[in-house]
Amino acid sequence: PTVYARYDVMVTAVAVAALLAGARHPRVMGALAAFGALLKVWPALLLAGAVRRRAWVSAAVTGAGLAAAFALWMPGAFAFLTFQRERGTEVESLGALVFHVARHFGWSGQVLLNYGSIEFLGPYVPEVSAAALALTAGAFGWLLLWRLRARRFPPHILTDAALTAVLLFTTTSRVISPQYLVWLIGLAAVCLTHRASRMTAPALLVLPASFLTLLEFPVGFVHVVSSDWYGITLLLLRNALLAAATLLAARRLWRATTSPATPPVQALPTPRETSVSP
Repeated sequence: PTVYARYDVMVTAVAVAALLAGARHPRVMGALAAFGALLKVWPALLLAGAVRRRAWVSAAVTGAGLAAAFALWMPGAFAFLTFQRERGTEVESLGALVFHVARHFGWSGQVLLNYGSIEFLGPYVPEVSAAALALTAGAFGWLLLWRLRARRFPPHILTDAALTAVLLFTTTSRVISPQYLVWLIGLAAVCLTHRASRMTAPALLVLPASFLTLLEFPVGFVHVVSSDWYGITLLLLRNALLAAATLLAARRLWRATTSPATPPVQALPTPRETSVSP
């Protein structure tokens, strides 16, 4: 239902096309990543593992050109960026679990429709939202540190880094809407087209997380909104799977690219046998 109700599958298709262009066509990859970013921001994370300068230049030129066109011909096209400051903590996010449990112990906040999503509003929500933003900033800091420390960039690292970056953004987000799983499924599928990819286990964790997301929205969303124990259990399991996939992906990406390459072991030459004349 989420795929049919939202346009995220089309944005994901652009992201998948960008990654498939990848190492062979860096300019195409950069242009598609920029176009996808202007559709829904997150495809900018596809550049996390890009090492070709042409990809970055193409993304910058395409993004700047399209952004200027939107600003000129569509006034207010970027107004949504200022709305994020007033967002609360969405009921499906990792931080929302604090308030789901707190409602059973007298927390006085509310669950309301706010900026197009069902969010918690009330005491301590700003603090939890700030903590989520701090986690996201920490995740991007880790990505920057990884790029500075990485030494090897085989072709599959482009897709592995993209999945890891989007997992980091998803898990630390104040939202974790169902459509986020559409993004992850598309990126995980591209990772699995590479035999050398280290993302098999994180990709497999995304599948049950997606199934649990279907159970909590739309099937059991009333339980989530009411914070009953069935809804809390669904969210706890789904978010735990996403957190596990994120940590595992980050660990594998780090180890695959930053650890020094092991030189091939060469056998020692066998000394020639000397013959002893009688």
